[in-house]
Amino acid sequence: MAKVTMTVNGKTVSKEVAGNALMTDFLRDGLRLTGTHVGCDTSQCGACVIHVNGEAVKACTMFAAEADGAEVKTIEGMANADGSLGVIQQAFQDHHGLQCGFCTPGMVMSAAALLKDNPKPTEAEVRDYLEGNICRCTGYHNIVKAIMAASGQDVTPVAAE
Repeated sequence: MAKVTMTVNGKTVSKEVAGNALMTDFLRDGLRLTGTHVGCDTSQCGACVIHVNGEAVKACTMFAAEADGAEVKTIEGMANADGSLGVIQQAFQDHHGLQCGFCTPGMVMSAAALLKDNPKPTEAEVRDYLEGNICRCTGYHNIVKAIMAASGQDVTPVAAE
């Protein structure tokens, strides 16, 4: 067991963890932050995307001990200070970028990482960036629209594929 300390969504937390404890387990079981979903355990679906020191990371492939001293943000930290939906979350709601919602936390976290690095992505860039995230419900069209809308772009010309 090792003691890890990190800042999660602005709050410093310390916990004892097994050396093989994954970030998904640390967040979901240790901190009860269940918005980070476990979909595949093999880094293929993207439902577990979080930010570690400002970078998008698939939490199912990261040991909790690797985040010792890190700044971690989960989907629970994406809301505004008053608890209302953040810009990206609101865009997903406005443009129906979700159906069952299972992939949504990972999609929102991936979208935030994309928009941080590329504030006005093209439709093709959004689609390319989301290759590491799987959605079995939406066909991605409205997810792409939501991300582009969150970037402040007009989504009227976004074509369905």
